[in-house]
Amino acid sequence: MDAPSLIRISSPFTIFNKPHYSPASFSFSIPFSLNKNISSSRNYLKLSGGTSSGNDAVFDEAAFEAQRLALDAKARQSMAEASKRETEPDPKAWKWVIRKRVWDFMEAHNIARNPRPVHHRIPNFIGAAAAAQKLCGLEAFEVAKCVKVNPDSPQKQVRFLTLSGGKKLLTPQPRLRTGFFSVLESSMLNPGTINEACTSVGVAKYGRPIGLDELIKVDLIVIGSVAVDPKTGARLGKGEGFAELEYGMLRYMGAIDDSTPIVTSVHDEQLVDDIPVEKLLIHDVPVDIICTPTQVIFTNTSIPKPQGIYWDKLSPEKLGQIRILRELKSRIEQETGRKLPCGPSEKLPPTAKQRR
Repeated sequence: MDAPSLIRISSPFTIFNKPHYSPASFSFSIPFSLNKNISSSRNYLKLSGGTSSGNDAVFDEAAFEAQRLALDAKARQSMAEASKRETEPDPKAWKWVIRKRVWDFMEAHNIARNPRPVHHRIPNFIGAAAAAQKLCGLEAFEVAKCVKVNPDSPQKQVRFLTLSGGKKLLTPQPRLRTGFFSVLESSMLNPGTINEACTSVGVAKYGRPIGLDELIKVDLIVIGSVAVDPKTGARLGKGEGFAELEYGMLRYMGAIDDSTPIVTSVHDEQLVDDIPVEKLLIHDVPVDIICTPTQVIFTNTSIPKPQGIYWDKLSPEKLGQIRILRELKSRIEQETGRKLPCGPSEKLPPTAKQRR
């Protein structure tokens, strides 16, 4: 029998014109939509069977994981020099000082859990499951029908409890490189596949990819953090800015607004008191509630939430990383006949290294 054939299928974006209303800022809202039938997982279909009439397409997990790891390795190599940015003149250097302090502490005190080392990650930690239980005991979670959860390791239990609780799970594809968001529901799964569906491979395998024209309402946002200030709600992620982009795109879609609660789950040692609110940028996302293994904190944050996508803050390097943003920017410019602003060039931060 011949070896199974590996096929690659691409699904180009389709643009439609439809009315769209949002705050009057050219950077935030311009009429457009993208076809929602975008499926990055179709790129990993393998033909099985020996006859031309009986071939069945199955998801090739090995191919998906191999490409994901290869892209991670390429990103790490291209951004390795940026790991020194905290010693260089940089207006965001203070963020890296705090991040490094937290990462170093978690590793030195063995608070960290795999994948390790936790540097340049949303760090996994001892007690992540306990923090998830506290989060899922919140009234905001209990009444939510659709929960957006980040794809990182410490929030895996949150994703599991979301699906096993019969809620709709919205999760971004890793680093937005292969697509946009995927939707999963318990009705799409069986009890034996829910746990797998909480992984990146499972999301690609079982999730339904959506586009920016999807009519969806998100009731709660769960976001990963490296450090968070319980008094102000100021938050630092791992430095790549994907959480801010995800928030901005959901805001653009009309899926969320200022009243949508933002929750993070962290270890108690990730709570800090030295994030200067006055130095935060317009697209930085604050949190309303913090869940740790030992406590729940309502921050009553007064930090304004981002209102959409800030094109003038997006560097050419960041746009180069994210296909959907490039497609979106190009099509908006074609539809409007106006060139969108672009942010200054930047050194992108390094991605995590896997301990061998």
